This record gives sequence, C-alpha cells and structure tokens, in this order.
Amino acid sequence: MTTPKKKLAITELALRDGHQSLLATRMRLDDMLPICEKLDAIGYWSIEAWGGATFDTCLRYLKEGPWVRLRELKKELPNTNIQMLLRGQNLLGYRHYADDVVRKFVDMAVANGVDVFRTFDAMNDLRNVRTAISQVKANNKIAEGTICYTTSPVHSLEYFVDLAKGYEDMGCDTLAIKDMAGLLTPTVTKKLITDLKAAVSIPLHLHAHSTSGLAEMVQWEAVHAGCDIIDTAISPLSGGTSHPATESMVAAFAETEFDTGLDLDALQDVAAYFRDVRKKYARFESDVTRVDTRVFVNQIPGGMISNLANQLKEQGALDKMDEVLDEITNVRKDFGYPSLVTPTSQIVGTQAVLNVVSGKKYKVITEETKGYLKGMYGAALGTINPDVQKLALGDEEPITVRPADLLPNELDALTREVGDKAKSVEDVLSYAMFPSIALEFFAERESGNFNPEPLDAVDTTAPAAAAPGLAPTEFNITVHGEEYHIKIEGTGHVTDDLKPYYVKVDDVLEEVHVETLTEVVPTLDGRGIDAGRASKGSKRPKARKDSDVTSPMPGRIVTVNVQVGDTVAAGDTVLTVEAMKMENPVHAPVSGTIKAVYVSESDNVNPDECLIEIEA
Repeated sequence: MTTPKKKLAITELALRDGHQSLLATRMRLDDMLPICEKLDAIGYWSIEAWGGATFDTCLRYLKEGPWVRLRELKKELPNTNIQMLLRGQNLLGYRHYADDVVRKFVDMAVANGVDVFRTFDAMNDLRNVRTAISQVKANNKIAEGTICYTTSPVHSLEYFVDLAKGYEDMGCDTLAIKDMAGLLTPTVTKKLITDLKAAVSIPLHLHAHSTSGLAEMVQWEAVHAGCDIIDTAISPLSGGTSHPATESMVAAFAETEFDTGLDLDALQDVAAYFRDVRKKYARFESDVTRVDTRVFVNQIPGGMISNLANQLKEQGALDKMDEVLDEITNVRKDFGYPSLVTPTSQIVGTQAVLNVVSGKKYKVITEETKGYLKGMYGAALGTINPDVQKLALGDEEPITVRPADLLPNELDALTREVGDKAKSVEDVLSYAMFPSIALEFFAERESGNFNPEPLDAVDTTAPAAAAPGLAPTEFNITVHGEEYHIKIEGTGHVTDDLKPYYVKVDDVLEEVHVETLTEVVPTLDGRGIDAGRASKGSKRPKARKDSDVTSPMPGRIVTVNVQVGDTVAAGDTVLTVEAMKMENPVHAPVSGTIKAVYVSESDNVNPDECLIEIEA
C-alpha cells in the first residue's frame, strides 16, 4: 500500500513582496502584465499582487491607479487567486478607519479582483481585524487570519497559539504565520507549527523573509511539521530581505510526499523574464537588502528596510543607517515591544530616525507616535515607557477600548470632502488613506499629465567637448592649496529648478545640483530674499534666528495653519510636514506675529530653510 502524496501549495510573491523587499516597491504594472499569462499557467495556490505598500507607491511615486492595477492583473490572471495584504482596521494606510470605510474597502477590493485577503494587525490585537474578516466572509472570499511573529521578553509560543484559536473562532479559512523580519529558526518553527497544528484545524500558511539567512531551513521544517502552504518569490526577486526562491523550494520538495507539482521548466521562463526586468530598477537597489543577521536584534522587516534605506538616501543620511537600526531597538522597548510590521514598523522606524537626525531622543514626536502611545492602534503586549508616554500625551489619558469604537462612520463625510475630484467610490477610498497624495494624483489624472519618478540610471556618457565660450567638461580646480581633477560625466532630470550633474572628483563619481540664482528671489508675501541668505537648493531664506520655523527633516508640506498677520503662542502647530510617510506637526518656537510664510501645501522642504518667520 502506497502513501498518498501530500501536495504542498505555493504562493508567489513576485508581484508584491518580492519587489517591495528588494526594490522599494517600485515595479510598475507595465512590467507585470507581459508575464501574467505564464504566471497564470504555473498552478500557484495564489499570487500576491496587491496591498502592503503597493497602494501608496502607485499613487505617490509611480502615478498609477492602484485600483486600475488590480483590475488589469485580474484580467490577465483569470485562473489564479489574487491575494492581497490587508492591515485590518488600518486597511492600507497609517491610521484606523471607521468600520463603514473598512467594509466598503473590502467590498471594492472584491469587486476589482481580490480573492484571498491576508488580514493582520500590527499589534496582534484581534479586535482590530474582526470587521475586515467578517466582511471578507460576507463576500464569500478566502479570509486568511494572520499572526505577526516576533520575539521579545513578552512574546511566547503559547501566546501565538491563543491568537491562532482566536482567528479560527472568527471563521478564517486559513491561518498565516507572518515572519516579516526573518526571526524564525528551524527549531522554533518545528515547535510552533506542531503546536498550531494541534490547536487549530484550518490550513497553515508560512510567510518567512530570508533576511537572517534561515528561511529555506525554516520552510523545510515547517512543511515536515504540517504546514500546508509556503510563500516564495521567483529567484531574481528572492533572497536577502525577500523570500526563498520559488524554483529552489519546488526542487527541494520534488519527488517527496510534499511535491508541489509545479513545472521547473515553466518557472525558468518566468525567472528569465524577471532577471531582465530587475535591471530597470537598478536605482532602487541597496546594500541593506542582503542577508543581515543583525535582524535578530533590530527586527526590521524585509519590506521596510529597502524603503528605509531609500528614504535615508534621499535625505543624505544613509551613513546613519547603523545608528538608526540601534535606535529602533530602543524605541521598540519604549513602546512595549510591538511587532515591527506596517504601520508599527513605520511608526517606530520614523521615530528612531527623528531621534537620530534631530540629535535628541523624542525632541520631535510624530502624530502617529502620539496616536500609538495613546492606544489608537490597539493594546501593546508589553509595558509602555511611562516617561515617553507622558512626554507625548501630556495630561491626556490613553484609551483602553477598541480604537475604531471611537470613530463614527466617515465614508459619507469623506465623499463630501473630496467632492467631484473623486470619480468613483474607489477614489474616495484612495483619498481616505492618502489625502494629499491622492489629490495630487487626481489632479495629474485630470490634466492627463502624470509625472512619475524617473527610472533612468545615471547617464554616464560624457558630453561632447565644450564649444568656444561654454563651460569646460574637464578641468582642475585649486581650493585652499589642494588641487582636484574634475570631469563632468553626465546630467540628470531637472527638478524644482535644479539641474543635477554627475561629476568625477579625482575619479570618484559625485552628484551635484546646480541652480542659477538671481540677485533677488521673490517670496510669497511680495518681499524679497537676499540671494546671499537663500538656502541651498531653495528659494527660501536660510534659518538663522531662534524664532524661524524649520522642518525637523526633509519632507513635504501637508498643511499650513497660519498666514501673515496671525498671532501664535509658543507651541502652537503652524504647519505639518510629511516625512518618511509620517506626519510631523511643526510648532511655533516662540510667541509672536507671523511675519512671512515661505511655503504652500505640497512643497518639498529641507531642515536648513526658514519656512515661517515669527516676529516675537
């Protein structure tokens, strides 16, 4: 008598977490659609193609309609379940939304093509997933409850087993173990899966990042202990902070009782396609997306670290990455050991960056940090540092109820607020999650002139020799007695009136930005700024006085709360800056009268600039 084979199911991550983990979520729909026919024929249990950071990135950087992306992928993947990652009551944004918004979002995701909803809460607070899971079930789609695995002095295997039972009691069809930072070890995995298998009857699905270098061994042990489905990424988008390679795991389980039944030759065709596609996204590659065993200490998830590196690079602070990783550990302890997955990973990570960049812990506290410490994201398993909580909240008391219980229905109000700028219910939902970014997207869509960030690699083709009377392209300069050899290698895209040049200084390639300055630059209030006081790369004055309002870090203006002539008290919020996807209120440093305002909503700003002048 032969033992029947147990077919191991595979979820492919190439269209979501693979590029989110390695390429800052920048893969475009145009690079997905050509391979969909072959992906659809493979026989995956599901293809993760939506949710996570993709929604934000589509609007913010790629200028793609995220709902359009979903519909187009569904059209090209008719035979395969499309899976999304849903953050429970957070949906795909960075705050909790009212229940009516959550229900409508699930309805529209189903209508546009989602079949499997992997639903989680960053705090592992089951109160925050009930509405979403209930609505998935009402739509007769697959509800996958999700445990966010982490380690800390307050987390235990018994705790995770209790969570699993809670998800099964909600009626979930499958249970995912989401090891977003790659913290599972083979030994712990075997014990965890064995205990879960004994406690619940629904299929188990393992999502394990390769950040620590253990994921393949973890998946091997998990499957032998009873795990039914594993997540993999096609090899060009695998490894490091991504996931085990699909082809490798298919080969590993071939001709065993867990044979996946997937065709390795067909997978090779898919891999060949993505090898070429990845080359287009070279500007988003980062050294920090490789295997890094420091993850056992800092616990940064794979999907976050490439984005964190990219954001630090944009701010010219990539050299502070190690310092930020250390500070993340400290902030997480202060916050009661939340698991580091969006949005808590973003909240903790951004607060750590601010602590490092500002030079003082909690000198700047984001609105999201205040919300977290108030309990607006759910209950922390560990104890929150009372001193930090007091610093953030003052005399305000934290909450103990389900955060969404405090939120009245808001879909109708959001619909009225966005008005005719929204052309559909989907647009209203986009606006609900990312108001300023969505409005900018709607405006570009209306004009027919989308302006996505460029993908081009640096043009290192040297320009032709300079014509008589023009600036040379190769020369020596002497500064303080030191001679440097300068060679202009190419130019980049003009942004904000700045022209990037790529130059070699003694054979070291550097990027510099050149701006032509006039004697007087006009300001918003009609006065003039002395060109000598203009901030580098900006038409705003440099901040020189203690009364000048500045941004704590490079960012984008979300709101301006004052105008010339207004009276403010020290500590009043005068504007809000979005940095690293978090909103940071900026306060008046002194009491006085607003003398000048140099910014408008959507402006990009830097820390050395005076944004508002206050006359004390």
